Amino acid sequence: MLTIAEITKNAKECHLCRLREGAKQVVPGEGNPEARLMLIGEGPGQEEDEKGLPFVGSAGQLLDKILLASGINKDEIYIANVVKCRPPRNRTPEADEIATCKPWLDLQIAAIRPDLIVCLGLTAARAVLEVNDSLQNLRGKWHTFGEIKVLCTYHPAALLRNPKLKVPTWSDFKMVMKEYGSTSPFERIE
Repeated sequence: MLTIAEITKNAKECHLCRLREGAKQVVPGEGNPEARLMLIGEGPGQEEDEKGLPFVGSAGQLLDKILLASGINKDEIYIANVVKCRPPRNRTPEADEIATCKPWLDLQIAAIRPDLIVCLGLTAARAVLEVNDSLQNLRGKWHTFGEIKVLCTYHPAALLRNPKLKVPTWSDFKMVMKEYGSTSPFERIE
């Protein structure tokens, strides 16, 4: 089995789909290779493409705040995306692009072997669970990917566009906190 370092190296050399043509660089993922919790998003945006790291733009900054509020240390987790190259104009990745890139994600999941996966957004939820359902139907309950527990929630970028989604997202992250064993530093201790 390949290590995360080997997967990252190989993914950075990938030219299997048209997304690589317009991307500045491949953004495989980052984090703890022995993470119990893995977060999976859709694909890199402009800032991620420029820096070569996942979730560093405004959505990433919001994700950092969610993790902080959840008592989850970012150094303990692994963050990746379904596709590893930025789609033009940040559009949703197309089915063939997802199919071409998903083996990299599958290798990452197999190498890390997390206990929990949080799918951030519909693209990630559908790719990981291999279903064609709405996020409304998928979120708020645990699913499985092999023996890994999977929770689907809104992508932080959706929260930036529609702040009303913060309440259900926080509800989902409370479920993650319970399974992960973390507590919010902002909740009062009685």
